Amino acid sequence: MRISHANVIGAMLLLVAGGCMGGTGSGLVGICCGNGGGNGGNNGPTALEFFGQPNTANVGQIMTAVEVAVRDSLGSIDSDFTGAITVSLASNPTGATLSGTTVVRPVTGIASFSNLAIGKAGTYTLRASASGAASVTSSAFTITTATEP
Repeated sequence: MRISHANVIGAMLLLVAGGCMGGTGSGLVGICCGNGGGNGGNNGPTALEFFGQPNTANVGQIMTAVEVAVRDSLGSIDSDFTGAITVSLASNPTGATLSGTTVVRPVTGIASFSNLAIGKAGTYTLRASASGAASVTSSAFTITTATEP
């Protein structure tokens, strides 16, 4: 028996449309009809990621803004999420302190930490966390001692 190309496409469209209309048990709700993982109140974010990684800076110097994005269940930025995101030192071999604003609420799905500084030279990573999401660790970065020219 030969199945025409048009019949296959029609059957697939029917499956997708049926899943979007009925949804329950179809497995297709997340494709077309889901709310993307969060409204900032009832649902937490699915994932966090360092959108803007920490950079090398001198001891006590404010780093370039570190940005953490909130991702929904489909991997898109969840612009509805407004829960608090916290950054802390994940690796801290020198016993340094992280100063600046370490708890920020995201705006359109991105939390910007614009005044972070570390008080001792060394190589570090940051951890970002939010209620309902697994924490994520940044790339390693170095804090150096300023040298006079």
